[in-house]
Amino acid sequence: MRLIIKILPKEIFAYEEISKYFIHSFIWNLLKDTEFSKFHDTKKFKFFTFSNIFPVREFKFNEEKLLIISSPNDYFVDTIAEKLQNIRYLKFGIHEFEVKEFKKFSMELKQRWETSTPIVLYENNNTNTYYSTNRNPDLNFFLERLKDNALKKFNAFYNKNFGFEEPIFDRLFFKRQVAVHMRKDMTDFLFLGTLWEFELNLLRMNEEKRRFYEFIMDCGLGEKNSLWFGFVNMKREKGWVVLNK
Repeated sequence: MRLIIKILPKEIFAYEEISKYFIHSFIWNLLKDTEFSKFHDTKKFKFFTFSNIFPVREFKFNEEKLLIISSPNDYFVDTIAEKLQNIRYLKFGIHEFEVKEFKKFSMELKQRWETSTPIVLYENNNTNTYYSTNRNPDLNFFLERLKDNALKKFNAFYNKNFGFEEPIFDRLFFKRQVAVHMRKDMTDFLFLGTLWEFELNLLRMNEEKRRFYEFIMDCGLGEKNSLWFGFVNMKREKGWVVLNK
């Protein structure tokens, strides 16, 4: 399930002034004194992600912006929506916004996907090294790590032992690699991420596999989803690299 929030800036300022960490902190502040607050400091999967604030351009006074929070846990989304009912104004960092309205919705699972925010994957957990297309252009390595991460999250969420042999996506189109800087508690972090378009063959899916893809569509792809990474949407077809016929 997803929650789209319509917000109105109360001043003019640059788009880059709103850190992803500000939004991350805002979500956790909403979850204070709920059953979800205990997960903030755990190393377990958080099972949510969020979009860019969009349209992606300078903030102007009272010019409408949108933010989407997404989770496979409907109760998580319901809890945030309930908290927002009592909020008229919010702050990301030092900048104030008016909450104009919000709405819960579900996305239909479709054939073509796109990453709206970068996918982050560990290439080596022990050295804290993130996957880089420059260092490792092997698409099979990327897809195997992506699938392994997605299955771990799905099985942890549903307490299952689900798996499948074929690649997680049938086709993919690489867009670009990006470096994302974040600052938390006076410490700077650098994440390497990649942007993609993917395609699925929905016709050969059984019910359990469809449930898996609906889960990762709302939970996000790759690591660090609760920090904004791996948010996905549905997408039109483009030039594809065929991986699985």
